[in-house]
Amino acid sequence: MSKRDYYETLECDRGADEVVLKSSYRKLAMKWHPDRNQGNPEAEIRFKEVNEAYEVLKDPQKRAAYDRFGHAAFENGGGGPGGPGFGNDFASSFADIFDDLFGGAMGRGRGGNAGGGRGRGADLRYNMDITLEEAYSGKNAQIKIPASVQCEACNGSGAKAGTQPKACRTCGGAGKIRHAQGFFTLERTCPTCQGRGSVIEDPCGACGGAGRVTKERTLSVQIPAGVEDGTRIRLGGEGEAGLRGGPAGDLYIFLSIEPHPFFQREGADLYCRVPISMCTAALGGTVDVPTINGEKSKVKIPEGTQSQKRFRLAGKGMPILRSHSRGDMYVQVVVETPQNLTKRQKELLAEFDKECSGETHPESSGFFGKVKEFFQGAGESA
Repeated sequence: MSKRDYYETLECDRGADEVVLKSSYRKLAMKWHPDRNQGNPEAEIRFKEVNEAYEVLKDPQKRAAYDRFGHAAFENGGGGPGGPGFGNDFASSFADIFDDLFGGAMGRGRGGNAGGGRGRGADLRYNMDITLEEAYSGKNAQIKIPASVQCEACNGSGAKAGTQPKACRTCGGAGKIRHAQGFFTLERTCPTCQGRGSVIEDPCGACGGAGRVTKERTLSVQIPAGVEDGTRIRLGGEGEAGLRGGPAGDLYIFLSIEPHPFFQREGADLYCRVPISMCTAALGGTVDVPTINGEKSKVKIPEGTQSQKRFRLAGKGMPILRSHSRGDMYVQVVVETPQNLTKRQKELLAEFDKECSGETHPESSGFFGKVKEFFQGAGESA
């Protein structure tokens, strides 16, 4: 049976450049890979055809020979896909596509079991609650965490004192086993040593061969001033100890700021609602309001202040991380209606109400004036 044209196999024009050839090759190789088409013999054939075509067309000299003589250029040991040097070229290109399919399962780019089984320790998470005052000023906190630490009895090797791990006989210390499967060779993790390359015949009695034990540790954590809710602090190397002397993981501290009885926070700014009496709002005056640093600040209330009026206290907010600036504090006054009035107080308010005019209550006077006009207009139209 005659072979298909290599350009047709790769679904490319004869003038396609290297980028187009490689892109088409990767797409078709993933499409027809046997692991994605199990039980489909045609897929294996197409997969081999795609690789054969790409091995020729990616090489400028082979491509030139193919363009001139076609498949005849590689017959009788002419250095084509079956000729000298094909094995190494194919292994290289196949490794590329295998990485795309399986994320480096051939052992390229993986560091988990590198260095004879010295696996990196797991990262840890610690949730910490702090007050808004602590977020304002910062703090040095002491935390206790149970975590795996290096076994002192074996110095993290996992082997009994006086002994050492031995090279795995199954993989010869490589941690991987090669397996030929038809047209290509695969590598898989050694089942005996689990990719470590070594085995412990006489494990440490203190850690059972793991090279680490669980203990409670006390750590000091510096909380910087100005942190926000959800801030994450990383302590490098303070996570779980690595397996058999491997590097430790990291510790991540997630901060949660507790609700405050006075202040609400938005970024670096603080907001505080302050009730004032009707008389203070009408006549004016001053009120003392708390600030986040534990001090007091006087706010001047002008005559005729309305409810929900907001006053700004510059620089009285939260510190801004990595700067010397601070946010602002906003005081929102709420005019409180008096309750539980005595008979005399009610009489005084009634007298005051009689003396009031549109000038003393301009907003309500204007509103009800418009309401009156609205109903009059509705009556006329009816």
